[in-house]
Amino acid sequence: MKTASKISAKKSWAKALATPAAEFPLTQLSVKTGKIPDGLRGTLYRNGPARLQRGGMNAGHWFDGDGAILAVDFTDVGATAVYRYVQTAGYQAEEKTDKFLYTNYGMTAPGPALLRWTKPVKNTANTSVLALPDRLLALWEGGPPHSLDLQTLETQGTDNLGSLDSGFSYSAHCKRDPISGNIYNFGITPGVTTNLNLYKSDFTGKIVQKATVAMDGIPLLHDFVLAGKYLIFFVPPVRLNLMPVLAGIGSYGDSFEWKPELGTQILVFDSETLSLVSRGETEPWFQWHFANGFVNEDGSVAVDFVRYADFQTNQRLKEVATGETRTNAEGTISRVHLNPLTGKVTAIEEFLDQACEFPVVPAGQIGQASRYIYLAMNRADVDIVAELYGAIARLDTETRNLTIADMGENRYPAEPIYVPDISSEKGWILTVVYDGNSDKSEVWIFDSDGLSRAPICTLELPGVIPLGFHGTWKSAV
Repeated sequence: MKTASKISAKKSWAKALATPAAEFPLTQLSVKTGKIPDGLRGTLYRNGPARLQRGGMNAGHWFDGDGAILAVDFTDVGATAVYRYVQTAGYQAEEKTDKFLYTNYGMTAPGPALLRWTKPVKNTANTSVLALPDRLLALWEGGPPHSLDLQTLETQGTDNLGSLDSGFSYSAHCKRDPISGNIYNFGITPGVTTNLNLYKSDFTGKIVQKATVAMDGIPLLHDFVLAGKYLIFFVPPVRLNLMPVLAGIGSYGDSFEWKPELGTQILVFDSETLSLVSRGETEPWFQWHFANGFVNEDGSVAVDFVRYADFQTNQRLKEVATGETRTNAEGTISRVHLNPLTGKVTAIEEFLDQACEFPVVPAGQIGQASRYIYLAMNRADVDIVAELYGAIARLDTETRNLTIADMGENRYPAEPIYVPDISSEKGWILTVVYDGNSDKSEVWIFDSDGLSRAPICTLELPGVIPLGFHGTWKSAV
């Protein structure tokens, strides 16, 4: 049992993860400050791990928490919100027993060690969301998506998108082309030969085209980038050592190994045909997330992403689940220039030498040149090892100017989401903020051009939303 002094030493963000989150029904939200913009109409969806404890035991990694979805709907009469767990088969079974039953990213299944590898991996549905015309998908990269009702968030079951093969995964970071409406995604099928499976869907989510490419070893691929007519993957030098997993003595997360001698592999695909255009190799790094990519006038490609020197970030994220972080493992926003026809990297530049994550650009600029990147970062003069991100910011990639919205002491924002105004050229930045001072969560709305100013509006949520991962916006029109 933790001592009182140990608990008091934890940072305020730990309180948001200390107990399982409570669902709440559709609730009218109170405006705390300001006014909801007249042109802000639609729904904000957010996903993240909301339960990291079962039967007195803690999950092994932040990635192991059961997913729960927040929906905040903005209409002419105000804002409402609903918060519900994704009713996966694993979540329902563990709810009945109040015990961890499954293997997961940072956990091994209970029971004899040699039989643990035979136990199914729990689909936590906890990473991101995709809003389709008739349903919401809760995404997790190790399995198929779960379909939910757009309004009530009632879970409707797993979704094969028309032709997703049984047992295949559909990753958490799909890309929607704002020009064609096509949706791109991938999944990894591990084995003696590991396959990278590519998917192209129409605007309804139905898969209309697939392709498969063999890969070396079992890599950790979390995200990719749409850059004009190309789909680009950076394959970092991280490979899964299957022996500890098969022997039942190590989790997947603890069995990934950093192998810098492999370098970072570059895979470039044609987005129309899904055919492989080129393979390249460059210096080693790791990345979780891309901001965007685009084709320059000379045919070269620029890719913006958060770059890590190594794989220590995995250990840091594991520590988040314990409520105390001790590992310094931060990434910085960088741009890679490459020749898509050869996969050769021609230049790498660091945009910002400050730690940051969760980079996003406006949805209407995905795959095209985008001047501004919105991201989460640390507040000034804080212990970046012990603290999580306490600010959001806008980076101007042309001038390198950084505009910061500091949330204040003991406040922690989620990934910033850019939202277009339905009646003007304006844009808004929405984020969900956990306030450790009051142990409450709120929705903050900023002018996208005014992050240095106070939020336009703040809304009180009826419960704590644990620190999570990714979200999306579905416009009302």
